Amino acid sequence: QVQLVESGGGLVQAGGSLRLSCAASGRTFSSSAMGWFRQAPGKGREFVAAIAWSGTPTVYADSVKGRFTISRDNAKNTVFLRMNSLKPEETAVYYCAAGFTTATMERGSADYWGQGTQVTVSS
Repeated sequence: QVQLVESGGGLVQAGGSLRLSCAASGRTFSSSAMGWFRQAPGKGREFVAAIAWSGTPTVYADSVKGRFTISRDNAKNTVFLRMNSLKPEETAVYYCAAGFTTATMERGSADYWGQGTQVTVSS
């Protein structure tokens, strides 16, 4: 079992940056793919990025490629999402998740979910 706690969300102006963190507990963290999803008001949850247990490969949604970077520190059981050039339409609750592979996570599948952290991008 894996427990996930996100932090780092907040209010930022358009074009700004934030770094989200996800602290994980549980034996399987270092062997799990990890990822980030988001859900905007009135919309479904969408895939943002994922990273394999070893750190590679990483996978990104087309909408965030070149602006977001996912990374992990297995020694600290933490995964990060660096978000640059944020847009107002990226206002959402961002969820950390643990899953089987980056491919399955890219398709929306995850085994464990955090509670989410709110990111609000003002125009």
